[in-house]
Amino acid sequence: MVCVFVAFVCYAVASRPPYIAATCMEFFITFGFLLLYLLKLNKMFTFFFWPLIDVFNSFFAATLMCILSLVAVSTYTVKGTLSGGIVGFVAAAFLSLDGYILFKKITFNKPITTTEAQTGGN
Repeated sequence: MVCVFVAFVCYAVASRPPYIAATCMEFFITFGFLLLYLLKLNKMFTFFFWPLIDVFNSFFAATLMCILSLVAVSTYTVKGTLSGGIVGFVAAAFLSLDGYILFKKITFNKPITTTEAQTGGN
């Protein structure tokens, strides 16, 4: 989330409205998921499988940031756009890693084995 915010600031300094809008949108979506988990609202709204939605968001955000950064780096005219694109690539890498880790933690109702039960599921 910090990398997306830094990319947003770089695009804002470079005064590039399409890039600002895309990074701002992704920042607020990610911030919404953070608030959802911090306030434990995912326990109230049980009709969604929130971990899987979070995985989809992470991979979608990584794809969006990668494409946005690729366009920003290839067409930059101001150094702020270039730095925002580079930070956007870092954010895309972190979002991909986040999606992968979250996906590995989802069990999809697999039975727990005795070794997982003894070690606490780790």
